[in-house]
Amino acid sequence: MRVVAPDLKKVLLKPVFLTRSVRLQKLMLAGSMFLVLYVLLALAVWDTLGLVSGGQPDYPGFVGLFLLLLIFFGSVGIYLYVLEKNVYHDHALLLLLGLIMVVTLIFAIAAGYFSEFLAPVAMGVILVAVLFNNYLAMLINVILALVVGLISGGDIAVIIMALMGGLVAIYSVSRLSQRMDLVKAGVYISATNILVIVATFLLFNDMGLEYSIITEFGYSLFSGAGNGVLSSVVAIGLLPFLESGFGLTTSVTLLELSNPNQPMLRKLLMKAPGTYHHSVLVGNLAEAAAEEVEAEPLLVRVGAYYHDIGKINRPYFFTENQFSRENPHKKLSPNLSALIVSSHVKDGVEMAYQERLPVVLIDIIRQHHGTSQISFFYQQARENGREDIGEKNFRYEGPLPQTREAAIIMLADAVEAGVRSLSRPVGVRIEGLVRKIIKEKLNDGQLDECNLTLKDLDKIGDTFVYILSSVYHTRIEYPEKELKAEIEGRAK
Repeated sequence: MRVVAPDLKKVLLKPVFLTRSVRLQKLMLAGSMFLVLYVLLALAVWDTLGLVSGGQPDYPGFVGLFLLLLIFFGSVGIYLYVLEKNVYHDHALLLLLGLIMVVTLIFAIAAGYFSEFLAPVAMGVILVAVLFNNYLAMLINVILALVVGLISGGDIAVIIMALMGGLVAIYSVSRLSQRMDLVKAGVYISATNILVIVATFLLFNDMGLEYSIITEFGYSLFSGAGNGVLSSVVAIGLLPFLESGFGLTTSVTLLELSNPNQPMLRKLLMKAPGTYHHSVLVGNLAEAAAEEVEAEPLLVRVGAYYHDIGKINRPYFFTENQFSRENPHKKLSPNLSALIVSSHVKDGVEMAYQERLPVVLIDIIRQHHGTSQISFFYQQARENGREDIGEKNFRYEGPLPQTREAAIIMLADAVEAGVRSLSRPVGVRIEGLVRKIIKEKLNDGQLDECNLTLKDLDKIGDTFVYILSSVYHTRIEYPEKELKAEIEGRAK
């Protein structure tokens, strides 16, 4: 048999060509966005800065404008390269960021024909804060405020208003818990804009009683108030399109999915009520733990709600849904039982795709068991004396949890199921079981690919123990007569 040696030159140069191709794509994308922004700003400041005088272009002015834009957007690029590598290496996210800035500037240019105070810088800031993060939003806020100030001819009042309105916008959506928070953000921005306009008019203008001054002041106040409303309304309108167009999942989407009236959650409640209530408790545990280790609490809670939707297909094969029915696993071999139990992960992923759930939730469904062992049926198979059982047949397919959120849900799921199986769940026994389960997951390598530290695991364990001890606290046993009287009293 003849062995054909590979062309070493092609093999060695292939990664170089790929790297150059990727760099070229990034350069073309960044260059095109920069060109669009430059053209927009050049058109906007054409007359404002007097770059054309006496029919002759002011070439030094254009060079100065080019250098300013280079500094502005170059600083964004450096920031992304150093601190936001996930955005820098993702062409779709770069395109989204550039698109937000272009759309914001278009609105700002259009608003400039009515009043510079109407330029909705806060709109772009809200979109960046919700779709990316607050830190990047702060940088974009500064850049857009300076650019809008440039369009307005260097009006310091416009710059201050844009800066302060953007900061308030970031603060308003930093803890987004419902869609109404975006509306409230618009109100806060309007109030801030009004205060800034009043302050700057008092500081930089002679507040006389002339009709022109009063008219200008009132018009500016009206524009500042409209600015906040416009920013909020347009941001709310654009968010769904940007999310679906770029495949992103924001807090707004997660909040909608957490609604108990969602079809999938209703189906889970009706067909597998035990699993539904288990998922709710797992969500409470995981959300509290996520807050302790600075993960994403909302993502964790919603992920916990959907992590076991695959059990809808065969609910009675899971103990929480049997309700004193005969256990169907008694008639099955351990191998078949393990196969049925493990298949709920695959079924859940398929159902999630059919329902078009976000990718982050599908990943949590796929990873929430990792490659953990289905220990009950594995031990049962060993007790039956079979030597050819094969441990791989009694493990989930995985993959391992890739994020802190998926790992927290794995731990909360295992801990809740374990504590529920205790015959006498008291404080000491709960704590012992929680620590044991976390240690077993760690030793089994289930947490190897997420970035939870040992300190994080200790905090998570403390949170689980506190909540579960509160849920399963001992209650005073009422005498029969007193219990009957209390029930009758409540019935009245």
